[in-house]
Amino acid sequence: MTEPATVHDPSDYRPTPGYHDEVYLPDGSPRDYARPMAEELERMGPEQLAAAGRRRDAIFMQQGITFDATGEDGPVKDRPFPLDLVPRIMPGEEWTHIKRGLAQRIRALNHFVDDVYHGREIVHAGIVPWNLIVSRSHFARAVHGIRPPGGVYTHVAGCDLVRDEEGWKVLEDNVRTPSGISYVLENRVAMTRLVPSLFQSYRVRPVDHYPQLLLAALRAVAPSTDDEATVVVWTPGPLNSAYFEHAFLARQMGVELVEASDLVVRDDVLYMRTTSGLRRVHSVYRRLDDDYVDPLEFRPESLLGVPGLVRAYRAGTVAVANAFGTGVADDKAIYHYVPEMVKFYLGEEPILDNVKTYLLSDPEQLEYVLPRLDQLVIKPTSESGGKGVFIGPSTPADELEALAEVLKVEPQKWIAQEVVKLSTVPTSDLDGTVAARHVDLRPFAVFGETIKIVPGGLTRVAMREGSMIVNSSQGGGSKDTWVLEDGEDSDRAEPPDVVRQELPALPDMRYGGWSDQEQQQQQTSTERGRAHACPHRA
Repeated sequence: MTEPATVHDPSDYRPTPGYHDEVYLPDGSPRDYARPMAEELERMGPEQLAAAGRRRDAIFMQQGITFDATGEDGPVKDRPFPLDLVPRIMPGEEWTHIKRGLAQRIRALNHFVDDVYHGREIVHAGIVPWNLIVSRSHFARAVHGIRPPGGVYTHVAGCDLVRDEEGWKVLEDNVRTPSGISYVLENRVAMTRLVPSLFQSYRVRPVDHYPQLLLAALRAVAPSTDDEATVVVWTPGPLNSAYFEHAFLARQMGVELVEASDLVVRDDVLYMRTTSGLRRVHSVYRRLDDDYVDPLEFRPESLLGVPGLVRAYRAGTVAVANAFGTGVADDKAIYHYVPEMVKFYLGEEPILDNVKTYLLSDPEQLEYVLPRLDQLVIKPTSESGGKGVFIGPSTPADELEALAEVLKVEPQKWIAQEVVKLSTVPTSDLDGTVAARHVDLRPFAVFGETIKIVPGGLTRVAMREGSMIVNSSQGGGSKDTWVLEDGEDSDRAEPPDVVRQELPALPDMRYGGWSDQEQQQQQTSTERGRAHACPHRA
């Protein structure tokens, strides 16, 4: 565990030895681009920071923006959403590098998904083993041979990035149902209200056009129609931890939020039930996993799905984002091969590299990893949100011994990664003190006619001293991510004919984790007759 410096006066801040600090140099002086923020934090002092934190908590509690987490003494219910008031600042040229690397990676992943369900060229070339692909839990045989409109599968992507002393690396790819963009948008609004003085010295690129980018992408891939395409956001229901985000995006885009009971397929066409009759749906932004979307093709017991939806999708009468079967590309074992995908499909060298990863299905790599479990991070290949992860240096020896036995029996279900020395940024505590805390970054990309990436993304921060666990369910928090203007306008472009709607406060709505895989819980509730409680759409 690291021991970051904690100070009462931001001017006394010192970086954690051995880790890259994004704001301060090793001698304690601020980096040039961060100097205005450092000076403003010094001017504010811990008293003003603590007061702003109390205002934040009161506002979030009043609006129902609360969170369940696991604390040192067990589960913590309904705590205010953990937004740190010290932003993460990124120079424009650094963001340009990240943006180029992400766009390259998303194109390669999109090619891979298309290849998996069609020509399998990367398999024939001997790069990715076919038996590895078909053994992935999110490989979908039901969509073999289906090519979505425009050949786009990865409409929304949220890749997790980390920075160390060597630079930026990709930790995970999330192209199934990535969540967290609502935090990005709400964080920016909250920061402008709570600490407006921090904005005065910077020109920060906006993020509030994301819903417009998403709506434009959903319309771009919709089947042709004489009228404007009807777009919906499909949620598994209010028990899902990301339900706030589902409702948020639907309202921001000005489209309907629907559940399975609101949808029906007739003659291979998807319709939405309304008080005036059936209305055709052209494009669906779905926020539930493949397993639950259609009981005729996936889990037959699913009450969250729409019978016949895959058939309509195959007929080309409806677009679905992200495309069915896309989850095969964000499996952690497949992640190992993404740099080779970039070379194979694009003929380019990867701009962003992977964290060093070991495939435990390979006997030689397993043999290397087993005696080094206390030096590595061990992850299950099909989980998300930090579930089932073992961080070797902080895991008790008896647990590592038990893990070793599991790995010997089912090595194909696990990977190992080198421990990344996550970069640090100044972070405020409840009393306004400032300390170095470790962070990662999840930028969000939208792929319609082109790939658009919202400046910055969701910075997740390990709020506990010395911890590198940034997952919200384990006590992590978030930061507003500021990408500074440098004259480039591509991030600011907004598609035409899209009207952003203001979102009223949603009372009694709790934030859950950044993983939105609670379909099974919603399924259980639905079996009790709650799925059809949602009124028909007007």
